[in-house]
Amino acid sequence: MAEGLRERKKRQTRQYISDVATGLFIGRGFDAVTVAEIAEAANVSVNTVYNYFPAKEDLFFDRSAGMVDRLARWVRGRPEGESAAAAVLRELREEVEAVSPRVGLLSGYAAFMKVIEEAPALRSRLWALAQEVQANLEQVLREETGAADGDELPYLMAGQIGWIHSTVMAAIGREMVKGREPREVSREVLVLLDDIEDLLSERVLGYAVRAQNQPPTGRA
Repeated sequence: MAEGLRERKKRQTRQYISDVATGLFIGRGFDAVTVAEIAEAANVSVNTVYNYFPAKEDLFFDRSAGMVDRLARWVRGRPEGESAAAAVLRELREEVEAVSPRVGLLSGYAAFMKVIEEAPALRSRLWALAQEVQANLEQVLREETGAADGDELPYLMAGQIGWIHSTVMAAIGREMVKGREPREVSREVLVLLDDIEDLLSERVLGYAVRAQNQPPTGRA
């Protein structure tokens, strides 16, 4: 369905407020900037800011919705014959090879990470987001395999598959905060992905293979 004028204006306003806030956070630090200052800089009311962003942390992690269901979407969208772990490895390789900003391969990432490192509230939110990623992945694995409620295997597999993603993101973060070139880091992380795959057991690599004629359960 085409986006209506009202929806487009709301989306643009939300994005503008977030961009203004991010600029202030990077320039002065998360804790040093108030919501009132963000509202003034964006030429909106404080209530308007809170209408779009219930918490101050939401202004910084404004794209968290796409992050928390990333692994779940990748697993849901895998083709026939591909396992859950293989889907995540493939998607990560594609993002890293493309030097995608979605995995932190962009100039200026060091400044973004510095804001997080200096703000306990942002570090706590980042941890909470990671827990959501894990929970969403576990739920999809349960649905895809038909596991019983008391079956711990989807939980264990979500931990293993989530480790792939978190290890790659941590490695990218460590190197990017050093001010390195994204393409250099990309080449090294592709090698890391091969090492990660070598470390995974056959049971993990062969878990939740999509059966023939089993359609994807969601968009990739």
